Amino acid sequence: MIKLDEGNVLLKPSHRRQLMAWLRRPLRMGSRLGGFLLHITLHRTGRGYEVQARIHDSAGDFHCRARQNDWRHALRDLIRSISGYLHRHCLHQASFA
Repeated sequence: MIKLDEGNVLLKPSHRRQLMAWLRRPLRMGSRLGGFLLHITLHRTGRGYEVQARIHDSAGDFHCRARQNDWRHALRDLIRSISGYLHRHCLHQASFA
């Protein structure tokens, strides 16, 4: 499940669709792990954007943060780190199976 808290950032519906397309791979890996919850928070401060994520799955909890001048770049960095984290958890879980 995904919860998106936009804070003081206005996202158009097309931006939300783009975000969901970027999250396809992490969602698929999270569903394999089970008990997957993703909470993303966006904040704009001055000319910069900060994106924070809290991830909960059957393997544990994880917090991640990215800052960039563009919300797209910040979200892409965040999603890459989430994908790497979930991939490590999938490999770790597979090694014990």
